Amino acid sequence: MDHPENNEEYKGLQVNAGVEGGVSIVNPYRKKNPRKPQPTVSEFVEGIVKGDITMLSRAVTLVESVKPEHQVIAQEVIEKCLPYSGNSVRVGISGVPGAGKSTSIDVFGTYVLEKKGGKLAVLAIDPSSERTKGSILGDKTRMEHLAVHPKAFIRPSPSAGSLGGVARKTRETIILCEAAGFDKIFVETVGVGQSETACHSMVDFFLLIQLAGTGDELQGIKRGIMEMADGIVINKADGDNVERAKLAASQFRTALHMFPAPDSGWTPEVHTYSGFYNIGVDKVWDMIYRYIDFVKLNGWFDYRRNEQSKYWMYESINEQLRNSFYQNTLIEPMLAEEEAKVLQGKVTSFVAAKHLLDAYFEDMKK
Repeated sequence: MDHPENNEEYKGLQVNAGVEGGVSIVNPYRKKNPRKPQPTVSEFVEGIVKGDITMLSRAVTLVESVKPEHQVIAQEVIEKCLPYSGNSVRVGISGVPGAGKSTSIDVFGTYVLEKKGGKLAVLAIDPSSERTKGSILGDKTRMEHLAVHPKAFIRPSPSAGSLGGVARKTRETIILCEAAGFDKIFVETVGVGQSETACHSMVDFFLLIQLAGTGDELQGIKRGIMEMADGIVINKADGDNVERAKLAASQFRTALHMFPAPDSGWTPEVHTYSGFYNIGVDKVWDMIYRYIDFVKLNGWFDYRRNEQSKYWMYESINEQLRNSFYQNTLIEPMLAEEEAKVLQGKVTSFVAAKHLLDAYFEDMKK
């Protein structure tokens, strides 16, 4: 039998594959697919408004990119999508690690799509490594029902060290998702902490997921996160854990009564449920919709949305100033010099910072 490697024509194909790069060495008959050109701003907007998931995903990738040329296009797309946004219920979901946030989102999302219809976007924030800056982005694997649901869009994003585990561009992604017709938005954060205010500042309802039977239920729960919560749910209220879950719920209700009344006028509720067995999920959604109706009636909903827009305007200013400082060609070499002086004990960190800022402001005057 004549082997292909002994065939002169086959050898020629291998050589051509290496020289011309037009065919694969592994499969010489497969031609390389040309890269698709990047859509224009108008094409992005048209695709997003039509609900094209591929176009939405590509736009979100641009939003998350740190390249200046990508950011210019992304901001144009966001600006043109803004008139189509704002018509959704935004729910922030947080909780201690292991509380079952991703599994609960899968159950909550599937339930609301079946009972209420519409479309759901899940922006799942995955913690980034401080050493490698990498993320596993595995939340989607725990949302097995939503992952295959035709009306659901799941976008895992790395936290990239941003405040509270909320990705830096999540708010802009919310605008794009709303323009694409998603009337329900979930924002899942990394975990509990005072910096979860970043998530609170971009959602309408902030849901805190807790567990029972892990010791002192209130220990380690900071007052800040408790005061932000519009609703608290105790997960895994099934089997032998039902009574413990009820006891934990009672403790949380007592704790909430000790805090000042929220500005919204809403009294935060505490419920128990089981994400695994799909028990009590209807009560959670009833609570969320009661809250939305309540705050829309008293005007707090629109007021809160306006306050959030103002908050993110100032956050954007701070971010741009920070980037301008660190990317300044004069400052970049000075940083290493001043850092060395601080480490050697020649100057204090405050003096070094003043030297850098003075140099930056002088350079800005030129």
